[in-house]
Amino acid sequence: MTDLSAITILVPGKLHPRSVSRIGEAFRLVRLDKIDPALITDELKQTVRGVAASPSLGDNSVSAAFMQALPKLEIVANFGVGYDGVDAAHAGKHGVMVTNTPDVLTEEVADTAIGLLINTVRELPRAEAWLRGGRWVKDGNYPLSRLTLRGRKAGIFGMGRIGLAIAKRLEAFGMTVAYHNRRRVDGLAYEYHETLVGLAGAVDTLISVAPGTASTQKAVNAAVLKALGPDGVFVNIGRGSTVDEEALAAALGNGTIAAAGLDVFADEPNVPQALLDLSNATLLPHVGSASVHTRDGMADLVVDNLIAWFGKGGALTPVPETANVKVKG
Repeated sequence: MTDLSAITILVPGKLHPRSVSRIGEAFRLVRLDKIDPALITDELKQTVRGVAASPSLGDNSVSAAFMQALPKLEIVANFGVGYDGVDAAHAGKHGVMVTNTPDVLTEEVADTAIGLLINTVRELPRAEAWLRGGRWVKDGNYPLSRLTLRGRKAGIFGMGRIGLAIAKRLEAFGMTVAYHNRRRVDGLAYEYHETLVGLAGAVDTLISVAPGTASTQKAVNAAVLKALGPDGVFVNIGRGSTVDEEALAAALGNGTIAAAGLDVFADEPNVPQALLDLSNATLLPHVGSASVHTRDGMADLVVDNLIAWFGKGGALTPVPETANVKVKG
């Protein structure tokens, strides 16, 4: 049996404490202040076989340069279902496994998407602020919301696990569902649209669950928002990079669409002031999976992938780019 305690796992930057604790119990844990190839010492080059991280884009990414600085690296265990902060294409080409944490957060994120949609349409945060500010007593009832879920048609951009979970919830609200993906999902009865503009033109509620990739960069643009129309509602629970935030702010400000609910942004935690200034934008600080229950499940899956890789010869949840990577003999 493999002695896991002799295997060095590097944790660069912040990671869920449950993951850190379990890694320290099972492996030889080494910490770095941040994800930076310049911080890799000669000793780390010779010993690190696994990385567990919660990366993002830019300077906090597990880049090709970071992986190349660790010649003995076998696996990068990513905290989160989205793994755009890891250069998975490079990893796959160089025999490095990359894992993520799907399934364990699907239901939580889907719940958040529906809550965000309801908040956006029925203005519930503003209604609560009306009560807390004493205006119910002073000014009377909160004004009737212009929008409702009744009779709405929903379009989902990104019909994966989370998209499917959201679709089932929308059906329970009596909404019709259509979708756009890179390709049609076999066996799925929902109406499929070849283009995102086509989807937006056919619905009045667009929910983005799309991953952050080069192909989805600013995919929700001015043309898509115009197609969604003046009664349109846009919800983003996927990645902020998929939206042209300047175009979105303009569309909300000039009535091109009616409202938006956003849990993710292009440059987190920085939210454009133009969005903050809009009363018809409901904004959340990326809390889609942020419950103790779900984050603990994600933290466990990070470590379970490491244990499975080094102890059983295979990862539990490999990302598609590295699905064919095998344990080095």
